[in-house]
Amino acid sequence: MAEQSFDVIVIGAGPGGYVAAIRAAQLGKKVAMVEREHLGGICLNWGCIPTKALLRSAEVFHLMHRAKEFGLKAENLGFDLDAVVARSRGVAKQLSGGIGHLMKKNKITVFMGTAFLAKAGVVEVKTEKGSETLKAKDVILATGARAREVPGLEADGDLVWSYKHALVASRMPKKLLVIGSGAIGIEFASFFNTLGADTTVVEVMDRILPVEDAEISAFAKKSFVKQGMKILEKAGVKKLDRKPGVGVTAHIEQDGKITTHEFDTVISAVGIVGNVENLGLEGLGVKIDRSHVVTDEFCRTGVPGLYAIGDIAGAPWLAHKASHEGVMVAELIAGKHPHPIKPGSIAGCTYCHPQIASVGLTEAKAKEQGLDIKIGRFPFIGNGKAIALGEAEGMVKTIFDAKTGELLGAHMVGAEVTEMIQGYVVGRQLETTEEDLMNTVFPHPTLSEMMHEAVLDAYGRAIHM
Repeated sequence: MAEQSFDVIVIGAGPGGYVAAIRAAQLGKKVAMVEREHLGGICLNWGCIPTKALLRSAEVFHLMHRAKEFGLKAENLGFDLDAVVARSRGVAKQLSGGIGHLMKKNKITVFMGTAFLAKAGVVEVKTEKGSETLKAKDVILATGARAREVPGLEADGDLVWSYKHALVASRMPKKLLVIGSGAIGIEFASFFNTLGADTTVVEVMDRILPVEDAEISAFAKKSFVKQGMKILEKAGVKKLDRKPGVGVTAHIEQDGKITTHEFDTVISAVGIVGNVENLGLEGLGVKIDRSHVVTDEFCRTGVPGLYAIGDIAGAPWLAHKASHEGVMVAELIAGKHPHPIKPGSIAGCTYCHPQIASVGLTEAKAKEQGLDIKIGRFPFIGNGKAIALGEAEGMVKTIFDAKTGELLGAHMVGAEVTEMIQGYVVGRQLETTEEDLMNTVFPHPTLSEMMHEAVLDAYGRAIHM
């Protein structure tokens, strides 16, 4: 086939790639998009969105069991796992179709197939109809990442599940082992535990949710244990004995001792690796470090005209980081002067029950940097809206630089904190000080008032505590 020329070629249609393509098109560029599987990528089809749909079903089920607290009656409670999964898949399908509409609206040419960088600015695409050769001055890599496979713990879709298997679960686990307590592991543990699975979480680090502030991790652990979860920290799964049709015997090492435990289902959630293979990157001289493309602060790879964004470019592995990088690179290509992204101002959210959200430095990280800090805390039990909602379990924690008043970090656990965290994100972006936050009028009654109180508490001025 004849070569086709574009201004920009984007490889990968996830939250980084499709946003980059749209922004480039908005800026007048002729754009091609190459995607091998689904528009919307892993996030929309097999990650962020469908998992939130599952977790919403679990949240409603949890509330149904608390009906009496609210003066309501709910009897003969149950759930249909197939229907729960079907709703989740329907939500993902609806949004994936929306991405297709956005591609057409912005006149982006979509090629469904696998891409290979034959040389700088030349992309060979294998489609069902054959091969296409695309040329462009600028190419954006947004190929994302996949679940890490640990030898001996590989997913088989029957007894041992990856996140994809868990999203389309054909049966309800009775006794579940979740390996890994990052966001993915904890979200699935929370979902299945809420639906009634006897759930055990194994974490190799000294605490669950190891990237979060230690105080928040401890609070979350206490809540999970109260809900019936078993948490094993500083522990590792050394071996899985699989018995088809029966279950799995897990050999778990903790405190130097190995014990065996029986489960009918295992979910492996031990991290991710970047999709860097079979793209021709080595031939172009692209530097790769531990399965991720090395870039500068503007996502440039060092190869002229070649950029890498999102999960393939390394941590933090978050959809919103990928999207913002996509916009930044598109604007850079168009000759504008965007600001580089500040990783410390990107919020992380975990949608378990209770929810967890954070931005900036943890208390430990701030101390490691030798900063003189002030810490404020406020509990959900002191907030009228939280009590009215029946969600009095949680806390908000703020960390300030004692000398400058800079908001260094904020950490939350409790109902709807994944929505509240953005207030502190905006504060960090605007380089807000404690005085600005103290003088801000927060609406009442809202959960956000706790954000104000946590700031006030850092300076000994909390009102409702």
